[in-house]
Amino acid sequence: MLIMKNPSKKATLLFLVQEDKILLAMKKRGFGKGRWNGVGGKPEKNELIEQTAIRECLEEIKVLPLNIKQVASLNFYFPSDKSDWNQQVLVYICDEWEGEPVETEEMKPKWYKIDSIPYKSMWKDDSYWLPVVLGGNYVEADFTFDENDNVLSHTISTVSYA
Repeated sequence: MLIMKNPSKKATLLFLVQEDKILLAMKKRGFGKGRWNGVGGKPEKNELIEQTAIRECLEEIKVLPLNIKQVASLNFYFPSDKSDWNQQVLVYICDEWEGEPVETEEMKPKWYKIDSIPYKSMWKDDSYWLPVVLGGNYVEADFTFDENDNVLSHTISTVSYA
């Protein structure tokens, strides 16, 4: 069995939630283009990862998150020809913010009922961990993808919030 280290590249994902809804955003360019996802991205030099989540939310949908809560740590591993995609993503949810989500050059936000999340139009790993997070658990997971971004293998561990 191949043992993998946590990827050195870090990134964030942030989801706005209210009652029975979650805000997803259609990625319009770059990595993940054409998929619904949370907002997020990579840290700038000397930026704390929590600051990255807040900055990216402001840049991508013009919303200032007021309280973010880390809910997952996800390690992603891709085939050798895409190994530069390997990354550790820290996932946050937020239920209080300033501003209204708006479309930008990069993202087109849309509210979905939690029981109607469009998993078929998202990264294939999302259906494994997002429902667990939305059910009130903290998730640590590893996902290995094939050349077509299908999940080849995964491990998930959860911790219930106190």
